[in-house]
Amino acid sequence: MAAPGLGLLLCSVVAAAASGGPQFPALSFRVCGDSCCAGSVRAGSAVAILCASRPDALLQGRCCLDAEGARGPVAVAGLDLGNCSLHRLCLDFPEASTAFVVDLTDNPLKHLPENAFQGFSQLETLVLPEELECPGGSHVWSNITIQESNRICRGPRNPCNGSEALALVCPENSLCIPDGPGLPQCLCVDPYHGYKCLRQGTFPYLPFYGTLGAVTAALSILFWFTQRHKAKSS
Repeated sequence: MAAPGLGLLLCSVVAAAASGGPQFPALSFRVCGDSCCAGSVRAGSAVAILCASRPDALLQGRCCLDAEGARGPVAVAGLDLGNCSLHRLCLDFPEASTAFVVDLTDNPLKHLPENAFQGFSQLETLVLPEELECPGGSHVWSNITIQESNRICRGPRNPCNGSEALALVCPENSLCIPDGPGLPQCLCVDPYHGYKCLRQGTFPYLPFYGTLGAVTAALSILFWFTQRHKAKSS
């Protein structure tokens, strides 16, 4: 008799072969399921159109998921949270940071936190209720249009280009890369690391963990003798 895990694996392979397309575990991401909004991607939405244009993608819950490929493991390519009665973004929203398209239309959202899209470095299109401004302001996006009471923000500009103020933010020995619409981040250039990228060379893992292990062992022995002494005294 086959093991339960092997049986599930065989069922997944058979299902994938029968459908001719990618098969992902049900609700691999909480953001795609009831955690944020029950239901499925709406027909004709920007996310549905995105998924139909990608041969290795699959609609699942409120998401369009990408099959494993050049971008690595299965990832959220699109998130449709339209008409979900959302007053604020759900806690699992950051799980969709790999998305190219995010749809938040038909929700009573009053505002979006400044860091709501931090880490969404691949975001290309954001569809919002007309009342909401595009994150970062109009100067952050290449194109902003109003269609059927929706505000569509397209093509976030690279915040690392053409900004003299930004040059003062990133220290020497570091590079600026986008970290979401209008949000830059500074990464140290190898072999520099540490505070303001001032340290050079590889991180001293062996001395660091060796010292940490020695201190931990010493404290453990001291604690053991202390407790043993108290036990004998009582």
